[in-house]
Amino acid sequence: MKAKRKPIQFYLLCTLLLLAFTSEAQPVTKIATGGQFNLFLKSDGSLWGMGRNDFGELGDGTYNTSSPHYGTNQPEQIVISGVTKIAAGDSHSLFLKSDGSLWAMGFNHYGGLGDGTYSNTNSPEQIVSSGVTAIAAGDSYSLFLKSDGSLWAMGYNGYGGLGDGTYNNTNSAEQIVASGVTAISARGLHSMFIKSDGSLWVMGDNMYGQLGDGIYNLVSPYGTNHPQQIVSSGVTAIAAGYSHSLFLKSDGSLWAMGLNNEGQLGDGTYNNANSPEFVASGVIAIAAGDNHSFFIKSDGSLWAMGYNQYGQLGDGTYSSNAPYFATNRPELIVASNITAIAGGNAHSIFLKSDGSLWAMGQNFYAQLGDGTFNNTNRPEQIVVNSSYNQISGQLLSGGNMSLSFFGNAGVNYALDRSFNLAPPNWIPQVTNSANSFGALVFTNTPVATTNNFWRIRSVP
Repeated sequence: MKAKRKPIQFYLLCTLLLLAFTSEAQPVTKIATGGQFNLFLKSDGSLWGMGRNDFGELGDGTYNTSSPHYGTNQPEQIVISGVTKIAAGDSHSLFLKSDGSLWAMGFNHYGGLGDGTYSNTNSPEQIVSSGVTAIAAGDSYSLFLKSDGSLWAMGYNGYGGLGDGTYNNTNSAEQIVASGVTAISARGLHSMFIKSDGSLWVMGDNMYGQLGDGIYNLVSPYGTNHPQQIVSSGVTAIAAGYSHSLFLKSDGSLWAMGLNNEGQLGDGTYNNANSPEFVASGVIAIAAGDNHSFFIKSDGSLWAMGYNQYGQLGDGTYSSNAPYFATNRPELIVASNITAIAGGNAHSIFLKSDGSLWAMGQNFYAQLGDGTFNNTNRPEQIVVNSSYNQISGQLLSGGNMSLSFFGNAGVNYALDRSFNLAPPNWIPQVTNSANSFGALVFTNTPVATTNNFWRIRSVP
């Protein structure tokens, strides 16, 4: 006797369950944000990227020049293994391999890749063969540390961010400090570093007081071209925003200085500060976007302040009160389990203790990697391989579909749909479903040849 054919709902449900529960073999361990793109590492040493790529900053061998998005909205693997550290500038990228070699790709008009040319590249190229221990990327320039504690720099230097005593660009690495440097940070046009004695040093653009030296450099070239000490001891972590700066002390105190037009200093005002001012205590990690800031407290909670017009703080709002599209005091975003945070031009990403990757904010350039080009003002989990959570199938006769789905305990899920072969134009069907979709029925006007794409995603 011929077996009875199962209805299409059965196959659709089985595919949903299979794809939703296909586990990602390797958790995410490190993250970095560029202006409008992201890099991340998985525990197997593979390098991944998503977002804007018109200058080759993702290093995938292409230049995404298709207007208006210029990028890829799904995470893609760039290097299979062996990557240990990553850094993202405005439009270029750096990474280290386990052998201490430095690699670079992307925008290079000012020599920020350090390869001796001023030509962009869309594939990783080796810059230094060994001995590199840390990297940082600003706006068209780069810094790196060697194992002997020496600091090296290359690229744009119009504001003195290289700290070499000139305002001249260079397309090859040059030594800035001979020894004793333990940490570096760069963004925009200024740089910061920590020495082994816990002292904080800065150089570069200082129009808004971001160097914290008590002055505003308002006359061209608007900065200082050599390292100067700001704090003599006790500094443990640093983060440079586009025109503001953050640092931590060994007592867990957070300090900030620089531009504050969007409340990014978190001091309750919108006034710039040219000297460090206290912001919060009990802090263990910090990050700075262009005009927004984050910190993590010892309980694993995530806090944010600053520019929020695109939802990059992840607080569920889009700040629209001109001229301050922002909040000027720290606000709690996630209560626990946050291990790392990074901020871009107008978007943000973070990691949880389970190795999951989350994103929020502007997504016009696909920098959130969620398969759409839609902004979001709440954190959403990014699935590294989109095939794990996306399926396709025909709309049923009459436009009806029913299915049941039960997710992992403690995780909320959302179900989205896209029509006519048109992801990423997702339309939410159900959100915050409290771990399950039970016997749901969706009714739509059927079109015989319409392809429908469905995805399940986890939500906070």
